[in-house]
Amino acid sequence: MPESAPGTDPVTDLLDLLDLETLDTDLFRGRRVETPRSRVYGGQVAAQALAAACRAASEGFSVHSMHSYFLQPGDTTTPIVYDVERIRDGRSFETRRVSARQHGRPIYFLTANFQRSEDGYEHQDAMPEVEPPEEGLDLVEVMTRAGNADADALGGEWAALDVRWLGNSRHGLEPDAERPSRAQMWARVKPGVLADDPMQHLTAFTFASDVSLLGATLAAHRVKAHETQMASLDHSIWFHRPFRADEWWLYDQWSPSAQGARGLALGRVFTADGTLVATVAQEGLIRPSRG
Repeated sequence: MPESAPGTDPVTDLLDLLDLETLDTDLFRGRRVETPRSRVYGGQVAAQALAAACRAASEGFSVHSMHSYFLQPGDTTTPIVYDVERIRDGRSFETRRVSARQHGRPIYFLTANFQRSEDGYEHQDAMPEVEPPEEGLDLVEVMTRAGNADADALGGEWAALDVRWLGNSRHGLEPDAERPSRAQMWARVKPGVLADDPMQHLTAFTFASDVSLLGATLAAHRVKAHETQMASLDHSIWFHRPFRADEWWLYDQWSPSAQGARGLALGRVFTADGTLVATVAQEGLIRPSRG
């Protein structure tokens, strides 16, 4: 099962991509996809690794956080093998560590923590006031107009997603002296295909969470993505509350710091009714192009 054969529906293709082949106990293989890009999309590796971790979790436990590092660019011509290690099995929490490997070496590490459901204190940030999804612009079209050479290829990989860009610090958003580098967009997995299985929504969201997050680190600068060498170094998600990935969620992104050719991006994820359901963090290389 080395390759995911394209189907007629991009969401079905995404679910096929995230449905790992079991090789042995806690050992899985992820399909590859046809793409003209030279490296695997980071959201694919993160989502497949989380799927492997969820497969190895006990019944009654749900993932509440994942933390990961990108070590090597993934080879788009080769499937990825995911090896899960059971680090902790407690009454309330479990921990799984996943090594993603190609050609005999690790390309990505993920640690996921799981918790048995329980009640506790609750509070959350308020959702910012934004325009509705219908007022947003198609993200791939925005990237194409900006001259991003990867726009078409990424559009093919993101075909299962509907992403509506609302603006960033230089275009469309009001200036914010406290957060000078921000971006906002609505996103969802295209509706009508995802079932009620929570793991489908968690892994599909994880796939989508890498979309344009690092771009928030450039929002304060007069530079375009294709003029910058960009690569994700790490990726973390905290899952606060259950939600459906195929219903609109706001991705409120900002970058608190950029320095030393690295930028840190944070993202709050709100459902349309204002519920804060996840927080995402990523640091990446943002080196001015030397070419």
